Amino acid sequence: QVQLVEFGGGSVQGGGSLRLSCAASEYTLSSSCGGWFRQAPGQEREGVAFIDRDGDTDYADSVRGRFTISHDNTKRLVYLQMNSLKPEDNGLYYCAAAARWCAWDQNCYESWGQGTQVTVSP
Repeated sequence: QVQLVEFGGGSVQGGGSLRLSCAASEYTLSSSCGGWFRQAPGQEREGVAFIDRDGDTDYADSVRGRFTISHDNTKRLVYLQMNSLKPEDNGLYYCAAAARWCAWDQNCYESWGQGTQVTVSP
């Protein structure tokens, strides 16, 4: 299993930006695809953005046009650039990785990070 860790979360005012990063251990096997999910208190975890090895991406409607997922395969990093943040974006953000394209299917992913908190004030 690929071991993942997220960082870059924090608190920001509405309209602000944050960039999340997800790093895979250099001692683990690589994965072809990455994804970002988020979970607000009392809510189910939901998909946010996804990217495959070639850079093909997909986004949840709620973040499309505001968030951008990207990766650096050489450095084993996946990023989530979040712009125009809203209070509705609050939550614990998780990265996930898989050897195949999983997109919104959470059960498909093989590795998960521990999450990084994003808090957006109104």
